[in-house]
Amino acid sequence: MDILRPVLTCPRPDLVAVYEAALHNLLDVNTIGGIIRAGGGYPAPWTRDASINAWYAASLLSPDAARDTLLAVTGETLVQQDDQWWDQIIWAVAAWNHVVVTGDEDFLARAYPIAAATMEVLDKERLDGRYGLYRGGAVMQDGISGYPEPPNDPGIESSFVLDYPRAHSIMCLSTNAVYAGAHRALARMAAALGADGRPHLARADATRAAVNRWLWREDAGLYGYFLSEDGRLDPHQEALGLAMAILFGVADERRAALIAANTHREPRGVVNVWPHFDRYGPGRPGRHNAICWPMVMGVWGDAMARSGHANRFHETLDDLIGLFGGDGLSEVYNAITGLPDGGWQQGRQWPSEPDQTWSATTMLGLVHHGLFGIRLTPEGMRFSPMMPAHWRDAALNGLRYRDMTLRITVSGGGTTVRSVRLDGREVDLVPATLTGHHDVRLTLG
Repeated sequence: MDILRPVLTCPRPDLVAVYEAALHNLLDVNTIGGIIRAGGGYPAPWTRDASINAWYAASLLSPDAARDTLLAVTGETLVQQDDQWWDQIIWAVAAWNHVVVTGDEDFLARAYPIAAATMEVLDKERLDGRYGLYRGGAVMQDGISGYPEPPNDPGIESSFVLDYPRAHSIMCLSTNAVYAGAHRALARMAAALGADGRPHLARADATRAAVNRWLWREDAGLYGYFLSEDGRLDPHQEALGLAMAILFGVADERRAALIAANTHREPRGVVNVWPHFDRYGPGRPGRHNAICWPMVMGVWGDAMARSGHANRFHETLDDLIGLFGGDGLSEVYNAITGLPDGGWQQGRQWPSEPDQTWSATTMLGLVHHGLFGIRLTPEGMRFSPMMPAHWRDAALNGLRYRDMTLRITVSGGGTTVRSVRLDGREVDLVPATLTGHHDVRLTLG
């Protein structure tokens, strides 16, 4: 399939420039031989990167490459079994999203057995029966700089989290939110194939209940970072975990509102983990600690949009435009200066790798799912936009969705949709079965 690039028009030239740079990053720089690599410093896809990149943009913009990249990180029967097992089940979330976006039934038939078999292994090996939570590190936190002491141990020199024995038994917010989302994705895949999804739904509900029982901090209006094996809750703020708790339905509306109100932001954006661990600080930020990873910020912004917190969504969008405007799309940025900064870990400052793919894909997701409010279901496309109140017009022209190409025009600002017109007719849904070119016009106000 030829890749048609959507064209964004809006009152902000800086946003248009960043959007075009993100498209270039995904479609030109990091798609090589039909596979989407993790970034300029990472030639392989990696399971979590492949999943996040497909989920946030590639399944919509480059469905063939998204499919092939997702399959590239699997074996015949399981998601690839490497040494970063703790968040590999995020693949199930991306796989179901790919089916929803593309309608690819052949992929569904192949993906469900792989995801279900992988979950069966993880349920047996990683689920802690005492707490009903899954053990292992936090999503994308493969470096020990992302953890306090313990599980950090000053006597160990390695940067890799699983070289620290106590990291194997912690139960992290982001990872357990992903498990809840993955179980729901498996339930939907099963139902689409005519199988019984109820066991997956029951497991999702149990994980949600366990997170809310063991990780919620009512005094702070936030979830804690992780539960130790002895039942102690670490109080640090994990931005990706807080976002995923909202996105995967772990946090109810009340908790989501408290998270939006209470999550700390540094001058250049929401950071991975707050506050600084004792061994780091503002002049020496930890690589996975109080530092700005655009992917984390993008997922956070998505959670703010989907939970209706417009001010925090627009704040994050502005933060990312500010980071990317003078640089391109790097991997990590300093939370004070806004400059590329790989952070400190094990006695040295690491590089911030260039052309990081998930920096691009989550940014694209904020435009598609945040500003324009695109909501995809197996039946088609709906809208829940979050435009700045003072905007009058914005458009995405040439957005390919399944077998159709759309021009989506939004008139007015804010979040209240007065009408959606498809080729001049008022509708509730753009059906997934359409073909050819179509005009979609949203009126807000």
